[in-house]
Amino acid sequence: MMWQSSGTQSGALWEFPTQVLIAYGAKLNILINGQGQWWRFITPMFLHAGLIHLLVNMYALWMLGPYVEKLYGSAKFVVFWVVTGIAGVVASYLSVVEPGRTISPVFRFIFKYQDAPSVGASGALFGLVGVLFVFGIKFRHELPEGFKRAFGTGLLPMILLNLFIGYMGRGIIDNAAHLGGLVSGAALAVAVHYRRPGARGGVALIWRVLQISALSVIAFSFYRVIQHFRDALPDYAMAARVRQLERPPTPSFIRYFKAFHESQEALLLTINDRDSGGIDAALEQLDSLPPLDEKANTLRDTLKPILTKAKELNTRVVAAPKPLPVNLERERATLVRELSLWTTDYNEWLKTEGKKYGVAVSEDQNAAN
Repeated sequence: MMWQSSGTQSGALWEFPTQVLIAYGAKLNILINGQGQWWRFITPMFLHAGLIHLLVNMYALWMLGPYVEKLYGSAKFVVFWVVTGIAGVVASYLSVVEPGRTISPVFRFIFKYQDAPSVGASGALFGLVGVLFVFGIKFRHELPEGFKRAFGTGLLPMILLNLFIGYMGRGIIDNAAHLGGLVSGAALAVAVHYRRPGARGGVALIWRVLQISALSVIAFSFYRVIQHFRDALPDYAMAARVRQLERPPTPSFIRYFKAFHESQEALLLTINDRDSGGIDAALEQLDSLPPLDEKANTLRDTLKPILTKAKELNTRVVAAPKPLPVNLERERATLVRELSLWTTDYNEWLKTEGKKYGVAVSEDQNAAN
């Protein structure tokens, strides 16, 4: 489905466009914070950036999954997968810091400035590694010699190798998600007992309830993805391509960047959800901006009347009968075109002037974990 949405071109199968990843439920902080799209904490673990990404992760699942499922049973396995996958996405969410905040070189391995789409099962896979690591240590006196070498401390070389690969691939690999999954999987193994071979008894009711609940949350999350599948995403696609250069962005640029994106967010809420509550705050923020450069000032002055028009139009749309009269539909379409044209100018400004202020715009989609 993602390949079809990408145009079924051969290149798209290997790396889906940013807009496709976002539409299908990738983690993106700006949508979680600004739109309350909580399901993006859940759906990313079932999405992948392309075919190779999918095959590598599914091979890892094929190698690790059977051990965890045999040790703990299918109900616990499902709960482990979902909990550690969510923990990985939450860690990725928390690892995005505001532009302008200095990150120590040591922690650039984990933390990042860019709010880029993140997808993949890697967080949950690292969760399985965490489970087997702690299991091997916790029950080392009961395990046969071969299992001792495969689990517990025997997993350390693989863990360290993957963390090193993540360090070398920082900026592309979402290391925070990997660590979040690893730590949560280890915590689950500490707290949860496994059923020893030959032991009788069925699965505890609570684990069946948790299993069904986890699957239900997944299904409902993708239902929410379907509901928001057609949302306009021009500003978020651009936000995903902004990365920091060696020096921190200038404070004045940060103010413009924040004001422009919050204004776009307010406009999209007004156009898509008929909620113009953020328009006034966006206008106030634009009015408070100091002069930056000629193009930035023009962008600010062009955006303000679009915001005002959107608020006025929304008042009439909310009060109008359904379906909307033709004249209101036309005005709404005109507003969308004006926003689209403004976004094109804004993107061009970012690409041409960004380096001057300490940022660069990449055409590549970044950060699949």
